[in-house]
Amino acid sequence: MRVAMTGATGLVGSSLVPLLESNGYQVTPLRRGPCDDSTTPSWNPLNGDLSGAAVDGADAVIHLAGENIAGGRWTKARKARIRDSRVDGTRHLSEALARLERPPKTLIVASAVGFYGDRGEECVHEQSSAGTGFLPEVCQAWEAAAEPAKSRGIRVVQLRIGIVLTPAGGALGKMLLPFKLGLGGVLGSGQQYMSWVALDDVLSSVLHALGTESLTGPVNVVAPHAVTNKEFTKTLGRVLRRPTFFPVPGFAARILFGEMADALLLASTYVEPRRLQSTGFVFGYPALEPALKHVISN
Repeated sequence: MRVAMTGATGLVGSSLVPLLESNGYQVTPLRRGPCDDSTTPSWNPLNGDLSGAAVDGADAVIHLAGENIAGGRWTKARKARIRDSRVDGTRHLSEALARLERPPKTLIVASAVGFYGDRGEECVHEQSSAGTGFLPEVCQAWEAAAEPAKSRGIRVVQLRIGIVLTPAGGALGKMLLPFKLGLGGVLGSGQQYMSWVALDDVLSSVLHALGTESLTGPVNVVAPHAVTNKEFTKTLGRVLRRPTFFPVPGFAARILFGEMADALLLASTYVEPRRLQSTGFVFGYPALEPALKHVISN
């Protein structure tokens, strides 16, 4: 099975490529940039140009590329880059795939549980409404941008990914050093829910989506047991054998990170992976402590 992939060098993509290849997939990473070299598989997110042979006839395309949402304070310029890279990039890619003589059967697009916004203690699932604010609005437009591919008859799966647990980056990567130094603590009230998922289960969910033809539309990629920030903090401290006595008040988080603090650090999102579970997906790491022990030890 031939698979083309954007974002192949990113946090998820760099681990996904070898996993797919070990499972018999032929993977073609798409380099981002001008498509002026027919020998180099590439795509241009600014206009959707594709180097023809790289995608034409591929069985599936996995689209992971986009500006890092948590890469820095949300200035006006950064928010524009996040929106443009996620929304315009997806739309241009979808339009380009729809124009192919032999389009792929499947398009898997990375999305995020930020779709749901700050929901307090409400448990949300794939049929729940979107939240309000910058990130939910971006996620809605991001997912809608795949419509040209869907209209062409391509099976589109949008993976709404939660907080990915890996020491290589993301939230956990940033938390490890202060926690190892004994400087970890709860964020804000600590009562906000965190919908997390081990990197291994993110990778397995992509394999599951590729092989499950009945799976279409939004799919929550989160472990089945969300935890509060207080629970997460205590569990991480226990795994690292370090105290967690240094809380970060909400006002301090807002001073440090601005709008991003409310959207990513202090927002409460309790998400259920209903569609994964209803299609037979089995989580390798459904509980937080074993998941943390696994990813930190590797």
